Amino acid sequence: MATFFNLESFYQNIKGHPGAANSERGHFNITRVEDLQLPQPKKLAYSRRSYFKVSLVTGRSIIHYADQNIEILESALVFTNPMIPYHWERISEQQQGFVCLFTEDFFSRFGNIQRLPAFNSTGNGIVPLSSKQAEDYTRQFLRMEKELQGNYPFKFDLLRCLLMEMIHEAQKLQPVYGAATLGANAHERITLHFLELLESQFPIESTDERIKMDTASAFAYRLNVHINHLNKALKEITGNTTSGLISNRIIQEATVLLKNSDWSVAEIAWSLGFDEPNNFSSFFKHHTQRSPKQFRTL
Repeated sequence: MATFFNLESFYQNIKGHPGAANSERGHFNITRVEDLQLPQPKKLAYSRRSYFKVSLVTGRSIIHYADQNIEILESALVFTNPMIPYHWERISEQQQGFVCLFTEDFFSRFGNIQRLPAFNSTGNGIVPLSSKQAEDYTRQFLRMEKELQGNYPFKFDLLRCLLMEMIHEAQKLQPVYGAATLGANAHERITLHFLELLESQFPIESTDERIKMDTASAFAYRLNVHINHLNKALKEITGNTTSGLISNRIIQEATVLLKNSDWSVAEIAWSLGFDEPNNFSSFFKHHTQRSPKQFRTL
């Protein structure tokens, strides 16, 4: 599987190895990109983390996921979560900015952070910024850094608010976020419950695990709604069908497993709900135009 980095691994790559900044609940800290001492590996090395990150980065770089590569030309906000392994390749030598990292426990009393669009897919997690926007977010990070170093007894409550404001402001910069996807009507609630249920099956960490729901009817049954109603709700909110959303998530996990594990194609197929490896291979090739073995050797 992909390499797993915990908080201690992260801090070992920072000048001075600062101590962890723990709140009364969970972990929260801010560091400078310039202080990170990360040697570039000779080949792509994807890894999962035990924490969430919000990074403000200026400098050309490429973020590699198993299914796509996204280039940052100047400045960007980058949102990463523990579910999706990735590799960050620095292209320009000069990189600057901030990294805010926190554990899920830090927000546990304030809802599911994973639900936010910035954290729930690779495509939504990178927000390009203009020079003016980068300056604005730099000021926000500087304020959080100042509050973190201060003695205000409720500073972590304040930091949660400041971070959530930053996340929501960044989401508003993406056109897709302009749609009302987090509201309170019935279709939006069904969509949120569906996506949460779908994501609960991943990541797959061992060959003993297998997804239990891989059809629209299975999800409709668990959500206690008619399949036609589920399809209508998802189509209205996401623009995609139930089957399409399920297939996309299975393909995403398949690419991660093919790139980051030594499991056989048959083992991956079984974990993703396919009884026959040939059916999985046909499914994978239909969506990626490559067989699993071809994709693995890229």
